[in-house]
Amino acid sequence: MTTATPALQVKDLGLRIGGATILEGVDLEVEKGSFIGVIGPNGAGKTTLFNVISGIATPTSGSVHLDGRDVTGVSVHRRARAGLGRTFQSSSLFPQLTVRENVRIAAQVALGGSLSPFRFPRPGDRATREAEEHLAEVGLADRLDLPAGALSHGDKRKLEIAVLRATDADVILLDEPMAGVGSGDVAGLSETIREMHREKGATVLMVEHHMEVLLGLVEKVAVMYFGSILAFDTPEAVMNNPTVQRAYLGESA
Repeated sequence: MTTATPALQVKDLGLRIGGATILEGVDLEVEKGSFIGVIGPNGAGKTTLFNVISGIATPTSGSVHLDGRDVTGVSVHRRARAGLGRTFQSSSLFPQLTVRENVRIAAQVALGGSLSPFRFPRPGDRATREAEEHLAEVGLADRLDLPAGALSHGDKRKLEIAVLRATDADVILLDEPMAGVGSGDVAGLSETIREMHREKGATVLMVEHHMEVLLGLVEKVAVMYFGSILAFDTPEAVMNNPTVQRAYLGESA
């Protein structure tokens, strides 16, 4: 019987900075096409884990594998080329460029071009067409020519999702996509994320403090606590886990 290669696998991952242990013994295996939530109290190591997976931080022990390939020593750029996409807690858009241009640059790179925003295309080229299609998918078709910096926070998050769609990433890390989003935009953004996962079939890992949102999207939840994975199971099993209740939810078992 052949076992499918995981989309993402981290093995015995550790990170020490000075005398502090940030991550320790993190093991996580994520099946292709799955939607995983990552939760834990502040300082548990969630964003640091994403930083190590995406190549921003270098682990002091362990390894990171994408589709079976060890990418532990591979650059951020090469991991992106290998199909890894990432959003951040704070916006990583080009605020002075238009909404269309932000997505076109991502599409341009995915099609084998450069990351330069100064390579202006002819109207209707493939990267521009794809950018406009992705912006329509997230509900920003009427804001194509606005500077990205002029968008509301919720629309900036939608723009980031459109950029991810344009990169054609197979494994997507969403770091608190609802952070700073107004209550009126949460439902729409949640549905945008759901559609991205469903339509593309990408593997998604999401850190999110809006528990109701997260539990409504994910198939499994990884609970981090003091830099380690405390539990990894279905949302129902995790929420009923006495160890999780004691350590994370602060409840008595």
